[in-house]
Amino acid sequence: MAATPADRSPESTLAFLREGYRFISTRCERLGSDIFTTRLMLEPTICLRGRPAAMLFYDTERFQRAGAAPKRAQRTLTGRGGVQGLDGQAHRDRKGMFLSLMTPAAIGRLGQLFADEWRARIPAWEAAGPVVLYDEVACVLMRAVCAWAGVPLAEREVARRTGQMHDMITGAVSVGPRYLRGLLSRRRAEHWIGDLVERTRAGTLAAPEGSALRTIALHRDPRGRLLPRRIAAVELINVLRPTVAVDRYVAFAALALHDHPAWVDRVRSSDEATEWFVQEVRRYYPFFPMAAARVRHAFDWQGHHFPAGRRVLLDLYGTNHHPHLWPEPERFRPERFAGWRDDPYGFVPQGGGDHLAGHRCAGEWVTIELMKQAVGLLTTAMRYRMPPQDLAVDLARVPARPPSGVVLDDVRRAG
Repeated sequence: MAATPADRSPESTLAFLREGYRFISTRCERLGSDIFTTRLMLEPTICLRGRPAAMLFYDTERFQRAGAAPKRAQRTLTGRGGVQGLDGQAHRDRKGMFLSLMTPAAIGRLGQLFADEWRARIPAWEAAGPVVLYDEVACVLMRAVCAWAGVPLAEREVARRTGQMHDMITGAVSVGPRYLRGLLSRRRAEHWIGDLVERTRAGTLAAPEGSALRTIALHRDPRGRLLPRRIAAVELINVLRPTVAVDRYVAFAALALHDHPAWVDRVRSSDEATEWFVQEVRRYYPFFPMAAARVRHAFDWQGHHFPAGRRVLLDLYGTNHHPHLWPEPERFRPERFAGWRDDPYGFVPQGGGDHLAGHRCAGEWVTIELMKQAVGLLTTAMRYRMPPQDLAVDLARVPARPPSGVVLDDVRRAG
């Protein structure tokens, strides 16, 4: 049996905080291996990257999600008891609940709501002078997804609730005040959504048929029981929060249009080019750095031993930049997706594997639709100028985004 290469550091948590998205790939390249062992958060951990590794990682007979995510991520980002930490029949049932919301017609409605909200904001952007696209789009997404999900949201609440979604996202990989803010925002958001769940069940809030609020509030598990109030709130937040998180991809799309202006006319005139462009944004720019699982039963793979209970991390960013999968991975080349066929193990910006049986993100289709809408709006619905600003993406920062948030000036309606 071959010895698995090992990171020599006795504890690599501080190195991960310093290096962020490149933590795993840097060591893979240094060790000449797509698998190595390390210690993270005082726990032995196996790190993987690449397509064969992803195929292994999403084998539900060998890996489980229960107990894999760090406690701090559960307390802030995903919520305790959410679908991300379930396995087996419980996971299939909960995942089926989410997938029932993701019909083509429903995704199209969300995309249209997003586009309508965006267009409605253009006059305010015209009058405001410089606007930060990341901040503005976050609120646009929050308005749209709440309307789509059947969640009442007063205009005076938009900024506060959007901020809570952001706090949960950043709190998971933060220490000190930002982590504590993530905990507080999680608690407040669960209380807010829990009240809506209770009102829906009591019949005092008329959630639309087929809406996320109604579907989740009235969902019954395989034993016929309603989800506990807090779990139902966690799962509805798992619809709202990831949708708001698309603001990062929208900011990256605007950055890509700025850095590669030849693509502006191409996406403006071609749906196919827009599809290529959006997929390359998802491949090229950082979103989730990695996914976590635990070994269900001890096994050997390609000469490497995986002990039972061992935590395993799959490098999502590194897999999307693996030179054996993606020629010239550090170049932004949307045309690489011409004629591309879906590969659930080689292209994993939001996780990989099977949508129903596995842990691939149920909202991936929503992300793509919203990004297509955003690219179309940036290139056809408005004109703007991008003044000098700091647009360098720091891969040590998790989650990453352009430091300026992408400032737009002289915004005006097209036509």
